[in-house]
Amino acid sequence: MADFIRVDAHVHLYRTPEEGYAEKTGYEVWEYGTQSDVHQSDCVGTVDELLLQMCSTQISKAVVVNLFSATVNRKIALASLDDSLSESETAKRTADIDDWIRREVISFNRWNCDLSRQHPELAAFVAADVNALPGSLCAEHIKDMIENHAAAGVKLHGAFQGFDMSDERLWPTYQVCQDLNVPIIAHSGPDRESKGFAEPHAFAKMLDSFPQLRMVVAHLGGGTWTQTLDIAKAYPNTYFDCCEIIEWTQSDNGPTEKQLAQLIRDIGSSRVMMGSDFPWYDLDHSIDRVFSLPILSMEEKERIIGANAVDILGL
Repeated sequence: MADFIRVDAHVHLYRTPEEGYAEKTGYEVWEYGTQSDVHQSDCVGTVDELLLQMCSTQISKAVVVNLFSATVNRKIALASLDDSLSESETAKRTADIDDWIRREVISFNRWNCDLSRQHPELAAFVAADVNALPGSLCAEHIKDMIENHAAAGVKLHGAFQGFDMSDERLWPTYQVCQDLNVPIIAHSGPDRESKGFAEPHAFAKMLDSFPQLRMVVAHLGGGTWTQTLDIAKAYPNTYFDCCEIIEWTQSDNGPTEKQLAQLIRDIGSSRVMMGSDFPWYDLDHSIDRVFSLPILSMEEKERIIGANAVDILGL
């Protein structure tokens, strides 16, 4: 039994090893620039891999955040269409692709919820994607996942999904989460097109509109971490995890260890959680990285590794 509560507040799982391998190899972590000695996991994101690591690290709960992008899946599917198709055939295939994407995000979310029922040590955070489920469909789906499938929260990744965090198409989904008191974990950091979709400042408008919504700004802003303290000071309903960024200290665009620890202290360490971003990184290494941070007290580090997530996410 662990000497203090241990929770991984940010992991990814996949339905098959092949799916996990494809997702992991196709998702490049580029925003931090170069860093020669980043620890990378050999895992591909299967349930058994995660449960084994949880057992060895005495982590009692892991938050499984579903990563799904209609934009990326649509682009891949359209690229596979035969160039010789007629205009009408292309239109039909495109409609079929869009219908498949809608079914796929629903299926992926149900799988995550079913998994958490089989393994109570896992908490399901389901993907919300307004490009897959337009209009009111996204909010209706999220409400169904929460009320009927025991989803514990929602996952967003604007940079990967292709929409701004303050895109008003998300308003109905935000309203559902605020009304049901369900937290959102949202990726933060730059995007390749420099649109700023998920940079910390992009959260301001939606945070103004939903002051009671518990919003976790993941990665402490990632490669745009210098924006994070402004958001933390302005919006007390924002919380943070230090996953991934803690593996990229001393990189071109990442903070030093001292800068990261000072950022956590300035935000308030009680608002920050540990996450591994498994299967990109390993749980034991994430714990070691938190313990290695300067400035913070041992009590603060132990709470970041566990108790903060219990309080913030209602686990």
